[in-house]
Amino acid sequence: MNRKSIKVFAPASVSNVGPGFDIMGFALDEPGDEVVVSTNDSGKIVITDITGDNGKLSRETENNTATVAIKALCDEMKIKQGIDVAIHKKMGIGSGLGSSAASAVAGVFAVNILLDLNLSAEKLLPFALAGEALASGAIHADNVAPSLFGGFLLIRDYDPVDIIRIPVPEKLHCTIIYPDIEIKTSEARQILPTTFTMKDVIAQSGNAAALIAGLSSGNSDLIGRSLVDRVAEPYRAGLLPFYDKLKKKAASAGAINCNISGSGPSLFCFSNSRKKAEKLASVLGEFVDEQGYGVQTYVSKINNLGPKVIE
Repeated sequence: MNRKSIKVFAPASVSNVGPGFDIMGFALDEPGDEVVVSTNDSGKIVITDITGDNGKLSRETENNTATVAIKALCDEMKIKQGIDVAIHKKMGIGSGLGSSAASAVAGVFAVNILLDLNLSAEKLLPFALAGEALASGAIHADNVAPSLFGGFLLIRDYDPVDIIRIPVPEKLHCTIIYPDIEIKTSEARQILPTTFTMKDVIAQSGNAAALIAGLSSGNSDLIGRSLVDRVAEPYRAGLLPFYDKLKKKAASAGAINCNISGSGPSLFCFSNSRKKAEKLASVLGEFVDEQGYGVQTYVSKINNLGPKVIE
């Protein structure tokens, strides 16, 4: 073991991605979370510090996604080494951008390097999912997998987990609009119906398949036509008072299309250049501000790297 401490960044992610409810997600360049792990002599996993959370996160290891993920890894590998964990939130909690997933990914990725475990991302995935399950109450990989592997991913199945990387156009950019609105994931799921018509199922399947085709071929028009959600968006749109107007504003400002990221409140827009993405950030950020809400914006390409050591 060559290190006594390591600092890792794990990226935020967009999940659902229109018709890809619970099965699609992609990683962003920013924002993300930073986690510092260090060895200690206590034989215990200890949270030494949390910043950027405004006191919202638990300091108890059994109630924090990063340390639950780390403990799952240590238990499986029969590791007795004590580990100090400092978590620095660099993104909003409940933002719809995979905050809990990023912390879980950063935790296991850092410990893997710190202790020279040499585990692949595939081997780390179950432990990161254990941390995410604490936050969401179920196993969902559409934020964890992109944050851990990087790229635009399809989660085909969970038994066993089958993750497929989808190629994307080099010029594709994403604009994130994060309004200061609180939406709880549990409530956003509760408003969804448990059954859907055959018509909706067929339309959703068609859009999901066409979105993959559009991304793979670089067909922007097909991406835009396919980025339509018949499962979640019709019900969650009402949680964002200005959503319909914002989508129209995005279209007029040159977006390929716009949709809700995860459970919201964040929204994402695709465009074909950084210049257009930055224009969308400016126009839509100003629009949300005019509605009387605080707002943060980010511009990013698809992050193909995933987590990285920063110190």
